Amino acid sequence: GKVKQIVGSTLSDLEKGGNAKELLTNFVASESPSHYAELYSSDGLYGGHMILLSKDAETQRVAREALRDFPNTLQVGGGVDARNAGSYLDDGASHVIVTSSVFKNGELQLDRLETLSSVVGRERLVLDLSCRRREAGGDYYVVTDRWQKFASLKVR
Repeated sequence: GKVKQIVGSTLSDLEKGGNAKELLTNFVASESPSHYAELYSSDGLYGGHMILLSKDAETQRVAREALRDFPNTLQVGGGVDARNAGSYLDDGASHVIVTSSVFKNGELQLDRLETLSSVVGRERLVLDLSCRRREAGGDYYVVTDRWQKFASLKVR
């Protein structure tokens, strides 16, 4: 439930044996997500986003509170799929951001993307194609599941 700027490549699920890699952050705010939503709204800065990296109840509570307090200001992503996308829009998100839910076994699933588009409308859907290199100096590939799994989709 905290606002953080993380170093995405350091985010990881538990490794085998139950040990997590250390998450590196550039910034951890003491203010709530609603505080930042208010700043974005009062300054007319639209297109800001929050990515929910945890599915816990507190993260959901504070994220949805920020969306409701300042509707149509923030985009939301992280765990968004066809089942819950509409509820984020209903709570005030301007757009929903998806990556992992439209991939399966590293392959883009156009049927999932089309379903999401029909649920929320293409004008309120953001397809995030975050990329990483598999090896230094190599090609960029889309990464899913909190930037941990490489998809087969190469970005040139």
